[in-house]
Amino acid sequence: MNEFNGVLRARGLSRSHGRGESLVRAVDGVDLDVFAGQMLAVMGPSGCGKSTLLHLLGGLERPTEGEVWLSGRRIDDLSERALARLRRRSVGFVFQAFHLVEELSAAENVELPALLAGRSPRAARRRADVLLERVGLADRGRHLPWQLSGGQRQRVAIARALANEPLVLLADEPTGNLDTAATLEVQRLFEDLRAAGQTLVIVTHDERVAATADRLISMRDGRLDDDTWLAGSTGLTDGLLGLGG
Repeated sequence: MNEFNGVLRARGLSRSHGRGESLVRAVDGVDLDVFAGQMLAVMGPSGCGKSTLLHLLGGLERPTEGEVWLSGRRIDDLSERALARLRRRSVGFVFQAFHLVEELSAAENVELPALLAGRSPRAARRRADVLLERVGLADRGRHLPWQLSGGQRQRVAIARALANEPLVLLADEPTGNLDTAATLEVQRLFEDLRAAGQTLVIVTHDERVAATADRLISMRDGRLDDDTWLAGSTGLTDGLLGLGG
């Protein structure tokens, strides 16, 4: 790979399903660079490949063709064990449906990735306490998911995604199940994370969420349809410097 000072790079990225006349190219030849500290929003009509692209970038799916690089390391050709280890340590995931463990408290959900990554229970608990305070839920650590509102559950999920200080946070329709007030809470939290230097890639249908990003890409039929640096972007200079890498 050519020298690249960003976090994520995709080259010729494709993901196909089926064969012959039933072949569907969910992602079709995507080239994409994501830079450190950038909040990138991905929009497009349903079925255009947004979620599949996110899964490919995070190693949840493997490409049919092309390459994915994370912080200078190619990840699409790693073994399943190595890829799982990398996801656990370097990538945070947030999903529309939260995917919290219902039998665990909010604090225990946040602790889980740290424990799986080898941290001691004491260190995992300290990290969970810090993160729950960061997302405004310091007083909800002992609550089970069913005792929390949708917005609170999503903030717990975001705290969990940050447990191992990931290089990149990938969010798939994170406000899709939330009302307006909860959406604003999550939106502000993403803005705070970006301001603190966290790299984020957010798939969203919500134009309010997309409008807070540094950069917006649109997809159609599995391909990138548009790539726009938004006004006031904090990552514009670094991004332009890196495009020739």
